[in-house]
Amino acid sequence: MKLPVYLALFCLLAIGCSNSDDPGVEPKFRDYQSMRADGRTRTFLLNLPPGYYSGAENFALVIALHGTGGDAYQFEHDYAFTQLANDKEFVVAYPEGVRSDGLLGIRTWNAGYCCDYASENKVDDVGFIRELIDQLVARYNIDPGRVYLTGMSNGGMMAYRLACEIPDRIAAIATVSCSMVTGQAISPTQAVPIIHLHSELDTKIPYRGGTGIGGYYFPPTDSALNVWSVANGCTSGPQKVIDDAAYSLTEWENCENNVAIHYYLTKDGGHAWPGGIKSRPAADEPSRAIDANELIWDFFQRYKLP
Repeated sequence: MKLPVYLALFCLLAIGCSNSDDPGVEPKFRDYQSMRADGRTRTFLLNLPPGYYSGAENFALVIALHGTGGDAYQFEHDYAFTQLANDKEFVVAYPEGVRSDGLLGIRTWNAGYCCDYASENKVDDVGFIRELIDQLVARYNIDPGRVYLTGMSNGGMMAYRLACEIPDRIAAIATVSCSMVTGQAISPTQAVPIIHLHSELDTKIPYRGGTGIGGYYFPPTDSALNVWSVANGCTSGPQKVIDDAAYSLTEWENCENNVAIHYYLTKDGGHAWPGGIKSRPAADEPSRAIDANELIWDFFQRYKLP
């Protein structure tokens, strides 16, 4: 079944094919670029923090994956993620899913059995993100041990799939308002730290599991995280460390390589990025109980690949 259309229109400034592949050309602070992967032209928005040209350090990289119907500019705008990257001094790349062949050209990710065009056409998004990470690490002043993934909705599903298939490239993932839909056994070659954020009021991807947006079945969030706790070698079960009127926090600790799994479940909000903006009148209200950006970046800073 095709997914419903939830799109916002944005003015796209200075879009074009970058010439930053030329080693003699200084990279831009913020640049919309393209690359070839699996026979397709793939696009992404790259932002370098203000201190990038100081040359004082290798910077962390966060790969930010939009949801169904979104794009790089939508993620950047609605979640104020470039502002976070500039404040905290890390590089952020916003890759884009392939467009469908329908009238509106909705972008999706092949996260497994979801979603829409990318899944139905078996688009190699794992290969694209792997190649993107490798190219960015090779071309920019980026620490390969501090590459992180975050994603909203279908983008969060894609982050789970990437954690399964290329854990050697990823220091940690952060998933928002999503489930895991890989449709295969989880057997990563190394433990992956995970922070997951969801709302009790999300009906598009219910945290308890069930049929949601597009008629897809989504597994319960806690069952997916329990699967990951086994894959991560966690020796203790989930512990609820906060449970108040605003949100709960459940943690899985004592895992291999000192990784952890943190699960925030808010009592307000909906299918939205906590602390973000409501992008259109029909959209769900973002939670105000927590700030996704701050929680995600604080979590990421705890981890680095060996």
